[in-house]
Amino acid sequence: MQNRGDIECWLTDMDGVLVHENRAIPGASELLAQWAANETPFLVLTNNSIFTPRDLSARLSASGIEVPEERIWTSALATAAFLKSQSPGGTAYVVGEAGILTAMHEAGFIMTETDPEYVVIGETRNYSFEAITKAIRLINGGARFISTNPDATGPSAEGPLPATGAINALITKATGKEPYVVGKPNPMMFRSALNRIGAHSENTGMIGDRMDTDIVAGIEAGLHTVLVMTGISDEREIDRYPFRPSEILGSVAELIEQ
Repeated sequence: MQNRGDIECWLTDMDGVLVHENRAIPGASELLAQWAANETPFLVLTNNSIFTPRDLSARLSASGIEVPEERIWTSALATAAFLKSQSPGGTAYVVGEAGILTAMHEAGFIMTETDPEYVVIGETRNYSFEAITKAIRLINGGARFISTNPDATGPSAEGPLPATGAINALITKATGKEPYVVGKPNPMMFRSALNRIGAHSENTGMIGDRMDTDIVAGIEAGLHTVLVMTGISDEREIDRYPFRPSEILGSVAELIEQ
């Protein structure tokens, strides 16, 4: 297992680690500033595939956290990178918003409703019965079923919202086909992030607030894993799992070098 002193590059989750309900978590801005000053390679990761990195950079800036868009890696970007490696210049029917649509366009994909190679399900607040029906029929017709992330619900001020994983389940029930999910906890999300910054697993750390996505994927990708208690995990939550992170910290503030 790596020691923190061996870590030269960092991957960090966003919600619950750097921000909570659009408010900066104490220490997050200072840690990112320190990484920038030290020229430490890093990426901010999110399973959210609604927004483009530019959108997310602006959202973080409004919270008092400065992260340039090239330092943000989303499940949409990871999905597009994976599909480009599988089928350069391929065709896809995409259900989602700007994050996944922009990423697929920039990866050279052609969007079509006519015999696509892939059906890609991303996050959106505007799922339509028509779009889901079309996805089901295309998958039944032979298109390969891909999803950006497995999260069944997402947060809102009013309470949980159904998210990508819930729509995946609906389509699976109707087709009998399971999607290939690229986002966390698939370690591919981390491997594509490592490739993006030219990092290696032996000297890279992953900071997250969830055992079932961030930490398990970090362990499977061979990273030094840091669980912070500012998200949804508590001590009882940690004990539910048969694996452990490399470190458990109160917040990212404890990673700032004095």
